[in-house]
Amino acid sequence: MADDLLTQLKGMTTVVADTGDIEAIRRFQPTDATTNPSLILQAAQQEGRRARLGEIARQATDIDDALDAVAVDIGSEISALVPGYVSTEVSARLSFDTQASLDRAHSLIERYQRQGVDPARVLIKLAATWEGIRAAQVLEREGIHTNLTLMFNFDQARACADAGATLVSPFVGRILDWHKAQDPQADFEGDRDPGVQSVRRIYEHFKGHGYDTVVMGASFRNRGEITALAGCDRLTISPALLGELAERQEPLERRLSPLDAETRTPEPQNEADFRWALNEDPMATEKLAEGIRKFMADQRQLETLLGELRKG
Repeated sequence: MADDLLTQLKGMTTVVADTGDIEAIRRFQPTDATTNPSLILQAAQQEGRRARLGEIARQATDIDDALDAVAVDIGSEISALVPGYVSTEVSARLSFDTQASLDRAHSLIERYQRQGVDPARVLIKLAATWEGIRAAQVLEREGIHTNLTLMFNFDQARACADAGATLVSPFVGRILDWHKAQDPQADFEGDRDPGVQSVRRIYEHFKGHGYDTVVMGASFRNRGEITALAGCDRLTISPALLGELAERQEPLERRLSPLDAETRTPEPQNEADFRWALNEDPMATEKLAEGIRKFMADQRQLETLLGELRKG
C-alpha cells in the first residue's frame, strides 16, 4: 500500500504549516511555519494564551509594540518546533510605505534576536506591492530574508525575483475564488484551476531563468490544488488540509520539476511597467486590495483585544 499523501508530498516538496496553532505543528511536523495577522488573531484568542497575552500587552509601550511582541512571542514558540523558517508579517497598514516597512522589519528581527532565535531562520513577510518589494530588496541586501505574500499575478512574482526575495507566496485558492465568482458554472478542477496555473507559470519561469527565489504555493481551498502542485519548492498548508493528506493513501505523482536554467535572465521591470501590469489584471488588483483590507480587519480585532488586556 502507498504511503499517505502527506508523507509522499514531503518526499518531493518542503511542507510548511500555515497556522499559529502549536498543537497542529506538533502533530504534522512541518519543516517551516508561516503566520499572518489572521492566524495570529486565531492563536491569540486561544484560552490558554490569555495570561501570556495580558502580560505582553501590559509591558508594551503602545499597541504597535504589543502587536509585534505577540507575533514574535508566538513565532519564537513555533521556532522551537520546526527546523526551518518561521514567517512573521509586517503590519498590512504599512503595505504602501517602504521606509516604515523597513523600520518594522528591523524591529521584528531585533525582537527575535532577544528571544534567542537566529535571524537567519526568520522570513519577514511583506505584501507584494511595489513598496513592499522595494523594502524586500533592501532587507535582502542586509542579509534579512523575506517572504513576499498576497501574490496573485505573474508580474508581482517577477518583480520579487528581480529584487532578490528569498521566497514568494503565490495564492492559489483566492485566485480560484475570484474566477468562480466570475463564472460559477465553469469547470476549474485539477489542471484547469487558475490558481494552480498561476503557480506553475511562476515556478517554470523562475527555474527556467535561474532565479534563486523559492516558490511556495499558498492559500489552498482543496486537496486537489495541493496534489496538482506536488514538486513545487514549498507548499504552505492549513492544518485541516494537512489532516486530509495524512488520512489518504494513494499514489502521488510529481507534477513540477526544475528545468535547466537559461544563461540570461529577463530585464527587470520598472515601476511603471509593474503598476501597468497590475492595472491590466482585474483579479490581481482586486484580490491584492482585498487581502490587505482583510489582514487589517483582523489586525484591528487583535489591537482591540490587546488594548483591553492592557487595561487589565
